[in-house]
Amino acid sequence: MTLEVRCRPQSIRVALENLTLKLALAQLNPTIGDLAGNARLVADAARDAKTQSADLLVASELIISGYPPKDLLLREGFARACDRTVRELAAELKDGPAVLIGHPTAEGLPAGRVANAASLLVGGQVAATIHKTLLPNYDVFDERRYFRPAASVAPIEFRGTQLGVHICEDAWWGEPATPHHSEPSGLADPVARLVDAGADILINLSASPFERHKHGRRQGIIRRHSQRFEMPFVFVNQVGGNDDLVFDGSSFVLDARGRLAARLPAFESSLGFLDLAALPVLDELPATNAHGEMLDALILGLRDYVWKCGFTDCVLGLSGGIDSTLACYIAAKAVGPDHVHGIAMPSRHSSQHSVDDARALAENLGVHFDVIPIDEVHRSFEATTVVGEDLTSQPGGLADQNLQARIRGNIVMTRSNRRGWMALATGNKSELAVGYCTLYGDMCGGFAVLADIFKRDVYGISRYINEVREQREVLPAGTITKPPSAELAPDQLDQDTLPEYPVLDGILEGLIERDESVATVAQKFPRETVEWVATRLNRNEFKRRQMPPGIKLSARAFGSGRRMPMAARFDQ
Repeated sequence: MTLEVRCRPQSIRVALENLTLKLALAQLNPTIGDLAGNARLVADAARDAKTQSADLLVASELIISGYPPKDLLLREGFARACDRTVRELAAELKDGPAVLIGHPTAEGLPAGRVANAASLLVGGQVAATIHKTLLPNYDVFDERRYFRPAASVAPIEFRGTQLGVHICEDAWWGEPATPHHSEPSGLADPVARLVDAGADILINLSASPFERHKHGRRQGIIRRHSQRFEMPFVFVNQVGGNDDLVFDGSSFVLDARGRLAARLPAFESSLGFLDLAALPVLDELPATNAHGEMLDALILGLRDYVWKCGFTDCVLGLSGGIDSTLACYIAAKAVGPDHVHGIAMPSRHSSQHSVDDARALAENLGVHFDVIPIDEVHRSFEATTVVGEDLTSQPGGLADQNLQARIRGNIVMTRSNRRGWMALATGNKSELAVGYCTLYGDMCGGFAVLADIFKRDVYGISRYINEVREQREVLPAGTITKPPSAELAPDQLDQDTLPEYPVLDGILEGLIERDESVATVAQKFPRETVEWVATRLNRNEFKRRQMPPGIKLSARAFGSGRRMPMAARFDQ
């Protein structure tokens, strides 16, 4: 879509030169529903900002409730409690600096209606409040379910400066990724409307989840606004993990020419300061390593899920394979190696090198490690009259293979139940897509660490860990180089059942992440293989509906952002 270029009046350009505010950018990690705890995060940041003589602290979208609060917004009294917390915070911070925060509000709205709001707290009072205009309703976002859009758009006056405050999606109008914003409406393009109303500076409070390559897209969108209107732009984003979403922070400020003036680190809480009267020009960061970003997101997502759910330790099966190896590394970095418990559970089909690789990994990472063979339990099932007949009539068949996976899942869950540890499932996106996984077996757990990572990226991240992050062989080389196998039947390899992973992942990327038809994907891959993959993808939705939550890294992750029917027959 072509955006109209607006020329700014000379009087506004002069005003820009006289901006004298000192800003503090609060990139914080809230816990959903912990209103008092989230308010403390803001209050602590404000006190630190005061020591640096900041005039205004800017926090992120819905920082008081945490984002996304989902159906907590429908609960009686929740929005009112958020409003009360905002008033109490304003009173607590009456001696400054001023604070700009995001929160749900029911103030001034009809009964039962809630808005996604940002409020300016000054001198112990809520001085002004604005509402979000554009409510995203795609992928994991469901804001039209909860919020009422703004009835008007206007800047907030603060110390002689008109603050063009808006919230997250309000800056994305016209972006191709959000086609529902491409059509004109009464409040289309909130940023342009703020400028028309006299804004001197643009400030966006965001809760924008991480996706691969998204930081560059965000900065490109904000830069277009900054250059289009010749105006500084402040972008403050939430950081931390909340359920299946990870927020990377990566807050930044651009000057009136779209040049980078400030940036905060990715994947960590941070407080940054800058003087609008003397904006520096920073060098652009070099291109980031995609596998490094994914690894950081996985570590942060798992850490916050474990801690925010009240756990301290993780337990997982360690097969010596690449998936459990990477999951164990992520867990060790997320919660500390002394809080990770790996269990090798060899069967009659397990190779010694797999057990040795699992042990070597545990020693390299310093995690706890046990070996619990499952053959005795397996044989007890075979000796059972009715079940044994089903197993012995097809030794090494699908029922027998799934039984072994379920025995292992039971052992992991028993230890989880007894010790109060978070059980981790280790299946990757490629396997989950085509059902190469066992319900109540390797899918057991409270969190699926690798659920949005194709097999190719499991290998890519693993190599990155050894070659770049650790610069030594932390993940055993044999784990990375050996052919992948579930080791549930004699001489079994994944590729006996599945297409080669480069082919499988390429097909899945088209079918899932680009929502392409079988015909379109078959222009790049063999038609018969594409049809097989598409059929398996569609028919295993029932398994994915029962898998633990995982960490969203792509534009189309399994879970709340991809809502496919289970009883369906469309394979085209």
